[in-house]
Amino acid sequence: KNRQQTINIKEATLHLQKYSKDSVFFRDGVRRIDFVLSYIDDKDDQRKQERRRVYESNLQKVGLELETEDKTESEDGKTYFVKIHAPWEVLATYADVLKIKVPFKVNDIPDNSEIPMNWLSTPFRLPGHIMNPEPDYFTAPFNKSKSDFFLIEDKETFFPPSTRNRIVYYILARCPYFKDECGDRDKKGIKRLLNNGTYTAAFPLHDSRYWTKSKDPNCESERFSLYKYWAKFFCFFKEQPLNLVRKYYGEKIGIYFAWLGFYTEMLFFAAVVGTICFVYGFLTYDDNEWSKEICSEEIGGNIVMCPLCDQKCTYWRLNITCNSSWQSHLFDNVATVFFAIFMGIWVTLFLEFWKRRQARLEYEWDLVDFEEEQQQLQLRPEYETKCTNRKLNRITQVFVCLSFCFHVFSVLKISLIIACIIGVIAYRLAVYASFASIMKNNTATNLDVVAPYVTPQLATSVTASCINFVIIMILNLLYERVAIKITDMEIPKTHVEYENKLTVKMFLFQFVNYYSSCFYVAFFKGKFVGYPGNYTYMFGSSKLRNEECEPGGCLIELTTQLVIVMTGKQVWGNIQEALVPWLMNWWGSRKARSHPESLYSRWEQDYDLQGFGQLGLFYEYLEMVIQFGFITLFVASFPLAPLLALINNIIEVRVDAWKLTTQFRRPVAAKAHSIGAWEEILGGMAVLSVVTNAFIVAFTSDMIPRLVYMYAYRTHDELNMKGYINNSLSVFNISHLFKNLQEIKIRDVLLLCRYRDYRYPPDDKKRYEHNMQFWHILAAKLAFIIIMEHVVFMVKFFVAWMIPDVPSDVRARVKRERYLVQEYLHNYEVEKLKIQLSQNSNSDCTCTPMIYPSLSKHEVLSECL
Repeated sequence: KNRQQTINIKEATLHLQKYSKDSVFFRDGVRRIDFVLSYIDDKDDQRKQERRRVYESNLQKVGLELETEDKTESEDGKTYFVKIHAPWEVLATYADVLKIKVPFKVNDIPDNSEIPMNWLSTPFRLPGHIMNPEPDYFTAPFNKSKSDFFLIEDKETFFPPSTRNRIVYYILARCPYFKDECGDRDKKGIKRLLNNGTYTAAFPLHDSRYWTKSKDPNCESERFSLYKYWAKFFCFFKEQPLNLVRKYYGEKIGIYFAWLGFYTEMLFFAAVVGTICFVYGFLTYDDNEWSKEICSEEIGGNIVMCPLCDQKCTYWRLNITCNSSWQSHLFDNVATVFFAIFMGIWVTLFLEFWKRRQARLEYEWDLVDFEEEQQQLQLRPEYETKCTNRKLNRITQVFVCLSFCFHVFSVLKISLIIACIIGVIAYRLAVYASFASIMKNNTATNLDVVAPYVTPQLATSVTASCINFVIIMILNLLYERVAIKITDMEIPKTHVEYENKLTVKMFLFQFVNYYSSCFYVAFFKGKFVGYPGNYTYMFGSSKLRNEECEPGGCLIELTTQLVIVMTGKQVWGNIQEALVPWLMNWWGSRKARSHPESLYSRWEQDYDLQGFGQLGLFYEYLEMVIQFGFITLFVASFPLAPLLALINNIIEVRVDAWKLTTQFRRPVAAKAHSIGAWEEILGGMAVLSVVTNAFIVAFTSDMIPRLVYMYAYRTHDELNMKGYINNSLSVFNISHLFKNLQEIKIRDVLLLCRYRDYRYPPDDKKRYEHNMQFWHILAAKLAFIIIMEHVVFMVKFFVAWMIPDVPSDVRARVKRERYLVQEYLHNYEVEKLKIQLSQNSNSDCTCTPMIYPSLSKHEVLSECL
């Protein structure tokens, strides 16, 4: 009766809108379009025509219903559209196979959780019907033989569109396109048909236009709701409608946006503390004693430094680095140590609280019992067809596929990255002399205006960072293709295994690609220089002398490198994500926009959009994890990095929502109970970040040498930094370097120059060897690293131990729900068996049949649990 009423309503609606093609139903207005295939008929290619004919015939044998739109109905006059509908029998059968959870009773467990001061969050909240589009139910895996156990009011709407398109895609991915007598196992699945051009696209439909509701009252218009309350940028301060996102796009996309939103919220606290540390450096600007000495004409103006390169560089006075020393103090101060320790603890809190948030989502989205073993039922079609080398597992007695990992490709890619790094380093060494010569020879020109601000070191650092960023972007294109090719060759068994393998490969390559230049500046530049007369050269005998740090340290250069690469990647990523799909869609639909809305069909509108792709979500995760590395691995050099990441992520959430809702076809719904391999990667980076930040504070910044000087080597009674600059610069006698005597131009008679190191003076018996202060500083650096790492790790492990991964209320609700589900299933089975036995028993029999062995109800439930 309900089905007949639904049919009557839809037929009446179709009669009113019979000229409109902007619909998600077949021409009868009753059967919903669950999937669409498109192709361009090439009459000269008989093989494609035969493939389509056999494939569609096999789809109909499975039980799917097809309806074809002729090319004369399409806006380009050459594209056919095959609309696919899955009737109830097909949906029920495959829902049973895939163990899809469906509701059987409204959840009657009271929710007693109350948020204190809840009224403060009112401006950030969305309407209730958007945040919770459907009631909370008890759910259980669907069983076709027990369909009357579930809450089925209308079979046409029992399975939501996201579940329907997931089931249909499962069939499409495994349906063969060969005849039974041929038996070619390799000819199977919609993916191969798309690759060989038999079909041009395969996609589920959006339920409406994004800017207006559908005119059909039977359409949910959830896409419009998502655009109105989620995808608009001016909703950036509102909470995300994650339940609606999950309902429309599936759990996999829902969990990504939940993670991105949570990550953005946690960034707020890191950004606040980082900004405070930066402000501290700004407020203590005038207390920077060593910068005052560098800028002083009496001290810095009288200290002559040794040349920084061999040929075109000359002797220079220390006070020309005045501005860079002041800038360095903004980031290289006592607050840097505090912030490095804070970020080590913050990243632990972030990961632990995310586990709790993820556990809550697993409960709310019915993913508690979703295990990776269930994915074994969903083997990749490529595995089923390409796996030819099999080996018997002695334990399970099941044949498993032998895959091969192509390490040679990985070695070649890493080698290419290292070669590019060396190239950039060589550029830095070669161009420094050029910048030094240009600025030296143009002192009377317009360079005087920028000379105090743009030193050869800064010019070299900025240009090298820009070149490195361009190389990174170019290499990304290569890495993507090679990583996918290697993973395909390994023939992973399941989709989860495929994504995990690809995730690890891509991240390792991107890790080296993005962070290598920062690691060079942080841990190698200025560490293996030598001293005048005995410098260390790149490649041994080459003319490229290893780079030195400025007297103010290498931290400001690491900051420059970090800002350029991180900011450049974020800006370029947002442009690429938003502008490119919009331009492509605008160009592709330029003809169709002139058509009336009623003639521009729903399937053609979606066909003109960009395909989201199987790896669309993978690149979103990769982008955020790379950013996570920037704000954790090198955050000691730039406390404002979390603030930049926070601003970017506020935009990123809405850009991703906007492009997914408006610029891409609707992706096939997929389940996921976590962020997968990314969780282990984030944990590894959290541990590594403690080590890198400890080394940055110890070896890249000048914090430790200053403290050693202040407490052990100061020449006055007051506890301050006076005399530090003179103490930190060693002396070299130019007469020991005869070939450069003729290049002396600063003074008529110049005998000594200074360089950044701790070595004995020329008149000492151990001249130019490291002095005792050098070893004291080295010992202090190593002690600092050990102490900081142990303190932070102890706090990390203590915090991780204190915070349970699953909230206690969620754990209790899960146990309670499992108990109730088992009880309802038990009662259902008992009643069903009673009815069956009473119908089959003789009318003379008045006894109650024994349905189960003599076990009490409690014992049965305990056994089940």
